[in-house]
Amino acid sequence: MATEMGEYLVGAYLKMVLKCGFVDYNARPPGGGLSGLGELDVIGFDFVRQKAYFCEVTTHLDGLLIGKGKQSTIDKLKRKHVRQREYAERHLHLPDYKIRYMFWSPVVRRGLIKELEATGFELFINQSYFEAIEELKRMARASTADATNPAFRVLQILEHLRQTPRAKGRA
Repeated sequence: MATEMGEYLVGAYLKMVLKCGFVDYNARPPGGGLSGLGELDVIGFDFVRQKAYFCEVTTHLDGLLIGKGKQSTIDKLKRKHVRQREYAERHLHLPDYKIRYMFWSPVVRRGLIKELEATGFELFINQSYFEAIEELKRMARASTADATNPAFRVLQILEHLRQTPRAKGRA
């Protein structure tokens, strides 16, 4: 599956803010079969501080909804969290690492928040998502070097735009 822009934003946060030396997108557990079908949206590793980040990313701009309703959404996210934990325990073998399991979504209606808090994820939703992106924008404003992340590069371009008088003869 192609990486979507919300995943790239989360990857930029892992790389730029949390200082991950390695970020991967849409990782599939080894072994194939049904367990190999469930991808992990964004994974980041900070090898210096021995931290790993597993991020589920849902970028629904009109409000979080997966499946046929509230309970379907929560059930699916709980399964995704279990899959993240199983992947970390079975395949990583990083006993000294602190692992954080995150859920990122820019727009979550109030009626889902309490149930989301019980899924086991660290939540980056609504205001905390906004604050994370604002932090990336501040970093983008102070940087011109290519960070090899397309979402961060777009933020850099937007933050460095200047309004100047048009050249003669240009529309």
